[in-house]
Amino acid sequence: MGSHRRLAPSGFDRGSTAAVGLLSVAAALLGAVPAAAAPHDDRRAEVDRLHTEAEQATEAYNKADARTDTLREEVTTAQDSIARQQERVNTMRDALGSLAGAQYRSGGVDPSLALLLSAEPDDYLDRALVLDRITTRQAGELRELQQAMRDLAQDRAEAARKLTELEKGRKAVAAHKKTVERKLAKARALLAALPDDERAAYQRGSRSGREDLTALAGAPASGRAGAAFAAARSALGKPYVWGANGPSGFDCSGLTQWAYAQAGVGIPRTSQAQSGAGRHVSLAEARPGDLVAYRDDASHIGMYAGNGQVIHAPYPGAPVRYDPVGMMPISSITRV
Repeated sequence: MGSHRRLAPSGFDRGSTAAVGLLSVAAALLGAVPAAAAPHDDRRAEVDRLHTEAEQATEAYNKADARTDTLREEVTTAQDSIARQQERVNTMRDALGSLAGAQYRSGGVDPSLALLLSAEPDDYLDRALVLDRITTRQAGELRELQQAMRDLAQDRAEAARKLTELEKGRKAVAAHKKTVERKLAKARALLAALPDDERAAYQRGSRSGREDLTALAGAPASGRAGAAFAAARSALGKPYVWGANGPSGFDCSGLTQWAYAQAGVGIPRTSQAQSGAGRHVSLAEARPGDLVAYRDDASHIGMYAGNGQVIHAPYPGAPVRYDPVGMMPISSITRV
């Protein structure tokens, strides 16, 4: 809320004017004295900024890593399919070759099959189909072989494209990893430069609410949300490890993904994707197990625990813990 100043009367007397002049001089003198600096506050703010940026980079890393995993599976599937197709093509060519051999033994190879064993069988297939002496059966087999060979070539080209994309994804993952490591290293250096008591205070309560929230064990939750909530509670005290999704360490979205996996529910890897993995509800409607995403870009996520608290993996150096649900601006609350 803005403040309002009362307008001064227009008819000041000389005494008032002199008093105002003295006050102005005094204010100027006081202003010349530098305000007490707070370098430690600046460092803590910088650490928070670096943790935020590292978290955003971690989400980018997780997204790229998930994409490379998907591509790796697609490439493996494509390679298996190509192997099966190649085996089918070989079988078909062997069958047609056997037919050519039989014709040779009975008095010569039909011209429609003579080039099948040549170095350019695909070119031959286009020409062979128009020969007068080819039989209906042979024509059908040749067309089938021709289509199989074209499908095989197309699938090989698609597999090669995915391999190229996979390699680009691997490079992106490596780049995001370096970004995260660089920002976290700088944050650690800044924390190490703080006095012991300041550093301890930051680690103990930069976002934290009450330390002992064991009363939340009875918070109402049921079904898969209740099972996920119980899993998240079991991870309390586990370290934050960027890019990890348990069971010995977690980043923010890794914790929530792992917790729901223990309940038999698959949710996406990144916090942005998790925020859209269900129905959005208001904070007033939130129940234990709901996912609470933070910041406009949903770059941080936790699990609602009831009583105005969330369980989350905060940042490196801070274990999985309870914190107030309003610790950061909420972007959405999702019921999976």
